[in-house]
Amino acid sequence: MDCLRLTPLLLCCVLAAAPLQAKETLRILTWPGYADDDLVAEFAQRYQVNVEVTLIDNDDVLRAKMSHEQGADFDVFAANTAEMRYYIDAKLIQPVQIGNIPNSKRQLWRFRNLQSIPSISRAGALYAVPYTYAEMGLIYDRSQFSNPPTSMASLWDPRYQGRVLAYDGGTHNFSITSLLLGGAPFQIKDQEFAAVSAKLLALRRNVLTFYNQPQESVELFRQHKVALLYANYGRQQFKLLQDAGADVGYVIPSEGALSWLDCWAISRATKNPRLAEDWINFTLEPRISQELSRRQGLSNTLEGSTDNNNGDKIIWLEPVEDEPRRGFIWAQIRAGERNPNINMPAPAPANP
Repeated sequence: MDCLRLTPLLLCCVLAAAPLQAKETLRILTWPGYADDDLVAEFAQRYQVNVEVTLIDNDDVLRAKMSHEQGADFDVFAANTAEMRYYIDAKLIQPVQIGNIPNSKRQLWRFRNLQSIPSISRAGALYAVPYTYAEMGLIYDRSQFSNPPTSMASLWDPRYQGRVLAYDGGTHNFSITSLLLGGAPFQIKDQEFAAVSAKLLALRRNVLTFYNQPQESVELFRQHKVALLYANYGRQQFKLLQDAGADVGYVIPSEGALSWLDCWAISRATKNPRLAEDWINFTLEPRISQELSRRQGLSNTLEGSTDNNNGDKIIWLEPVEDEPRRGFIWAQIRAGERNPNINMPAPAPANP
């Protein structure tokens, strides 16, 4: 009788002593708007996991976090194609099994033709999956243009002196200037640097100022009655200005538009790459990708552009010939140096 009475108590003790199985945690490193709380909660519920999201706002912070202990703090992250070569070279990411991401078949052909996208494949292995992109176009105040601008040369037009906003980034500014001058945007030849630098110095004299963040550009645009804005963040800035009540238009310049393509990649240190692939697949569901576009104004990889002609003008970002050199000269230009080439450093030695 006593034994029978004690058996349920003993059973409870045994169950209490057994450790509860903890939920697995997916650790995401990404940009604002790519992993909103409600969508993360939906994924967590569907897969019965915990999700931790860490947000970054520039590529340097992203590199620093992924380089810490060989990326052991994260499972999946988003970076643009120009950055992927670094992560592959540093052995911080692992190949993606595209067969585990069935929603990739919903993407437009441009984003399924993976071999045509620079820096995301190597030796037959795929290391990243396209997710969202933006062309760096021109945003203009409709009241100050009788006709929309058609060329990046408009940024240098003296008629708009003091009413132009440009992005404060040497790498991109060298690229668009080289493109305008008829050169290669990402591989500027040594003998071409003087001409590109001189042209950039002229841009500095024509602009009101340079901005860093999208919201900053919106405030400057409205406060100073800006006529023309180089949109480093593309349609995201266009949407922000529209939401703020500005009467603006958006165009892709005739020379083409530098375009960043953010992709999901999987940390080499993750213990569950399949869960990371589940996250990537989730973000490529039509409803989730459409929410990205609706909320952030960014283009997704499942739907065509509102301008069917834009596809031929997209120039995906690639690593440049010498980023430190560009940064050094840009700092001189930004500071008002009359001849930024006087103290120009020697080009970086070519990789063996």
